Amino acid sequence: MSTHAYIKLVPQSKQKTITLEEVKQFLHYYQDITNKTGKQLDWGYKEAAFPYQIIEASERKEQWLYLKGDGSRYRTIIIGVGQEQTTNEETGETSEQSFIQITLPHGATHGDKGKANEFCKFLAKKLEGELHLFNGRVMYYYKR
Repeated sequence: MSTHAYIKLVPQSKQKTITLEEVKQFLHYYQDITNKTGKQLDWGYKEAAFPYQIIEASERKEQWLYLKGDGSRYRTIIIGVGQEQTTNEETGETSEQSFIQITLPHGATHGDKGKANEFCKFLAKKLEGELHLFNGRVMYYYKR
């Protein structure tokens, strides 16, 4: 059974919407900064920090990225974007809320879950969003 984590873009977030291309750019930025850390440490940290290949879904214009691991410790993480209708409890108004969904499919390893949590926290911090973790807990990265 697959499990999901969500990064919701709330009104206090840095941006109100997100595209798959922007998520891909954030992942490339993550790879870049971990590569620089590895150079400073004189160690191949980039491969340890991001042991995945980014593969875009090619069928029916799906809104998903597949992170394909090396097969042993890391297998697959799926990242998607979407929008949902939310209702403001105080005013009763409905609005669109963008989110990023991180999915661990059946067969994902503990390494995948650890890396997915890292990526979730990184993205939520960069976007100043609301992170709903795999275990159901919520972390707030926006100013309240």
